[in-house]
Amino acid sequence: MFLSLLLTGFLTLVELNCENMFDCQHDSLKDDTEWMPEGKRKWTPARYWRKLNNIGQEILSCQQDGVPDLVALVEVENDSVLFDLTKRSLLRRAGYEYLMTESSDVRGIDVALLYQPMTFRPICYDYLDIKPLEGMRPTRDILYVQGETLNCDTLHIFVVHAPSRYAGEKQTRPNRKLIADRVLNAIQLLPINAKVIVAGDFNDEATDSALRYLEDNGLHNVTAGVKGLHGAKATYRYQGLWQSIDHVFVSTVLLNSVEQSFINDAPFLLEEDKKYGGVKPLRTFNGYRYQRGFSDHLPLVIRFRR
Repeated sequence: MFLSLLLTGFLTLVELNCENMFDCQHDSLKDDTEWMPEGKRKWTPARYWRKLNNIGQEILSCQQDGVPDLVALVEVENDSVLFDLTKRSLLRRAGYEYLMTESSDVRGIDVALLYQPMTFRPICYDYLDIKPLEGMRPTRDILYVQGETLNCDTLHIFVVHAPSRYAGEKQTRPNRKLIADRVLNAIQLLPINAKVIVAGDFNDEATDSALRYLEDNGLHNVTAGVKGLHGAKATYRYQGLWQSIDHVFVSTVLLNSVEQSFINDAPFLLEEDKKYGGVKPLRTFNGYRYQRGFSDHLPLVIRFRR
């Protein structure tokens, strides 16, 4: 296995919202019935396995010289899905292991971290649970992983999927501030010069208050303003507008180690936006019309020098 850190002296992190990576089985404790063969999505085993292989292809395309060392994934349903992705899909020969949350999100979606055991060794991990505000739906826990890289650096990694804006941006703003508070409170318990990475779907732009709050408290957004090479101006596009809602933050001690950050907008991940012009991510569904795509988000790629 040719890994990036072994070959090039870099460690590569990918952040990707997978867009509803559900299996075909009903969890009686979750609202996931649309992701069954008889549900609204007609989510059959064939569609499920195509989704896994598509996500695997998307991850592998993020790096030309080997495979990414770390992959922060958002919108994955459960351990079975992660097992199938890493051990039975197109990724099966990549050698990934994984850690994930098991939170109280109503639909059953969680976050995960894939890692290469040869270049990253987990020391411990935990879930940072989120106590909902009044009127707020249960949301995703934050995944925390402490681990050691090949050159004995200790990294503290947080994977986030902040609450959406479904009920309105202003009305849900406190929900996303709650996530920022939870992350910062956890970081305050770490050593002063801890090497921290916070990655995920924040459902906020870099200039929004919750993310400015993170930066005001010592984190640096190393993906603000990044673009792709094939027309993507952000990671997500809605009604013709590109939105940067996926981000990677690092602590000050890691800032000078960032060699490169970009959006992977390989042509096969895009389709023509016939209504608004330009291109957009080739997602799995357009409404309820299945179109064999990848995700409604594009991956962020960050390369750290050793």
